[in-house]
Amino acid sequence: MVTQMKTFAMALDLVDEPRSIREYREYHRNVWPEVKEGLLEIGIEGMEIYFLGDRLFMVIDTKDDFDLIADFQKYTDSSDKAAQWDTLMRKYQKKTPFTNDGDWWAPMQKVFDLNPK
Repeated sequence: MVTQMKTFAMALDLVDEPRSIREYREYHRNVWPEVKEGLLEIGIEGMEIYFLGDRLFMVIDTKDDFDLIADFQKYTDSSDKAAQWDTLMRKYQKKTPFTNDGDWWAPMQKVFDLNPK
C-alpha cells in the first residue's frame, strides 16, 4: 500500500540578535526526545528547518490526511514538554513581515516542482 504524503513549507524569523540565534540553533542540535516523539505521534513523518541570517524555512512531510492547524495544536497539547518547548522557542522567534494574522509560521506557496506528482 502506498501512503500519500503532504508537504508543507513554512517561514519564520528569529529575533535578530547573535546570542539569541546561537541559543536557538543549539537547542535544535539537541531537540528534546519528547518533542520528536510528539511530532511523530501527530502524523509528521519528516521535518527539516533551514536557516539563513535571521530567517527560518521549515519543510514538513505528513500523512495525506494531516490538518496543519488542528493536528499541530494536538502536538502542543500532547505533553507538558511539548508545550514547554513551544513556549521556549517563541522567545527566539518572530513573525515574518508576510505572516497573516493568527499564524505564527507563514505558509509558503510552491512556485516550482522538478518532479510534479
